[in-house]
Amino acid sequence: MAEEQSKGQKLAEELLRKPKNLGEFDPELLGKASEFCEGYKRFLCNKTEREVVDYSIPILKEHGYTEFEMGRKYGPGDKFYYNNRGKALIMVTVGKRPVADGLRFGVSHIDSPRLDFKPNPLFEDTEMAYFKTHYYGGIKKYQWTTIPLSLHGVVKKCDGTSVKVCIGEDEGDPLFCITDLLPHLARAQMEKPASKVVEGEQLNILIGCWPFADEKVSEKVKLNVMAMLNEKYGITESDFLSAELCAVPAYKPHDYGLDRSMIGAYGQDDSVCAYASFMAELDAKDPEFTTMTVFADKEETGSDGNTGMASLFLKDFIEDFVSAYGLCARHVLMKSICLSADVNAAVDPAFGEAFERNNCSFLNRGPVVSKYTGSGGKYSTNDASAETMGFLRSILEEANVPWQVGELGKVDNGGGGTIAAMISVHNLDTVDIGVPVLSMHAPLEITSKSDVYLLYKAVLAFYMSGKAKE
Repeated sequence: MAEEQSKGQKLAEELLRKPKNLGEFDPELLGKASEFCEGYKRFLCNKTEREVVDYSIPILKEHGYTEFEMGRKYGPGDKFYYNNRGKALIMVTVGKRPVADGLRFGVSHIDSPRLDFKPNPLFEDTEMAYFKTHYYGGIKKYQWTTIPLSLHGVVKKCDGTSVKVCIGEDEGDPLFCITDLLPHLARAQMEKPASKVVEGEQLNILIGCWPFADEKVSEKVKLNVMAMLNEKYGITESDFLSAELCAVPAYKPHDYGLDRSMIGAYGQDDSVCAYASFMAELDAKDPEFTTMTVFADKEETGSDGNTGMASLFLKDFIEDFVSAYGLCARHVLMKSICLSADVNAAVDPAFGEAFERNNCSFLNRGPVVSKYTGSGGKYSTNDASAETMGFLRSILEEANVPWQVGELGKVDNGGGGTIAAMISVHNLDTVDIGVPVLSMHAPLEITSKSDVYLLYKAVLAFYMSGKAKE
C-alpha cells in the first residue's frame, strides 16, 4: 500500500520545479533520438558554411522548394529558398495565415571555429613545408596541436573558374597536423599561461617533407607540394591570394558513451541547431504562420560581412518578399517572433566552479532556452521579454517538450553572445534556444542525442503552433 503524501509533499509537487533526466521522462526517447541523429551525423560531415549550403539545397529541391523569385506573390504551402553567396541560406514555407500577421523565424549559424589560411600561406623551413594560418573564432590554441586535420575550401582562379578543395575526409586521403614541443624540452613552455602555451603564429600546418627531384631548385619541398596541388587542382601559388581555405579537425561524427547516448564531433556549435531547424522546416506541413529558417555565416567572428547577421541581407530579403503583398518589412517584423537557435554550455563537473547550477544547463535535460546571454552586466545581449518567454513556454508545454533554462556560466566568469542581438535590432521579438554542449569550441564537442532530438521537436512545435503573439 502506497504511503499517503504529506501536505508539504503535495505542495512541493504543485509549486516547486523538479528537473529530470530525459531518461526518466521517457525511457523510449533514446531510441527515437538515435534514429533522428543518424541524419544529424551525416549533416555534421559538412564542416564549412559553404559545404552546409551545398548539402542543403539539393535536399530542399527534393522537398519541393524552388529558388526565390523577386516580385512573386507566393501562396499558402509554397516553399522557396534564397542562397546568399553560397555561404548563407534562407528557407521559407508560406503559411495559411496572411504574411501581414507575422512570421515564425528560426535562425542559426553554420560557421564554426577553425584555422583559416593566410593569403600567402605556403612556406618551407628546415626542409619541411607548412601552411600558415590565422585562427577563426574563439579557440584554445593548444587544443589544435597534434590532432588530425583536413583541408577545406574554394580557390577562385584568374580565369574565373572555381576549384573546391577537400583533402583528408575520404578513406585513403592524407591528413595534416600542427606539431607540438616534446615534454622533455618544454620546461619553459609549461610555465606559460594557457593562452601563451601555443601562440597564433605557431599554428602552422605540416604538409610535407619530400623534395622535388631537381638540384638546381631551391625550396624543393615547397615546390614538390605546389606541384602536387597543381596536378590535382590546377592552381599555382598566386591562386592562394583569391582563396578561402581552412583546416578543420578530420574527426568523423561518432556515437560516444557505452550507452551511445551522446555524439562527439567537430562543429556542433552550431550545426546542431542548424540541423534541428532544417528538419523542422522540412517537416512543417501547412503551418498557420509563414516559417523562415535562416542559416547565417560569420557568427564566430562577430557576424560582420555580407553573409553575417549584422548585415542587411535578411532585412533586404524580407522586404523583397513582403513587398509583393503590398507590405512593409518593419510592419511584418514587429508582429513576428524568432528563435535564435544557438548552443549553451553544459555543466561539466570537472570544472564545476565555473557554473552556477541553479541557472545553467545540463546534458540530457532537453533544449535550453536562454533569456539572455552577453557578459558581466548583460552587455551585448538580447534580453527576451517576459511576454516572449511566456509565449515560447506555452508552446513547449502544450507540445509536451521538456526544456530547461540556462546562463553561460557564473556571472563574472566571462560570457558570450549569440546572433539574437543582431536579430532583435529589427524590432523582432527574439529568444535563444539550443542544446547544452560539453567542450564547446574545442576540436571535439559533445552533445546528448536526446537534447538534439527534442530541440527539433521544440522548433517544429514553434513552427506549427497556430498561437498568435499577444
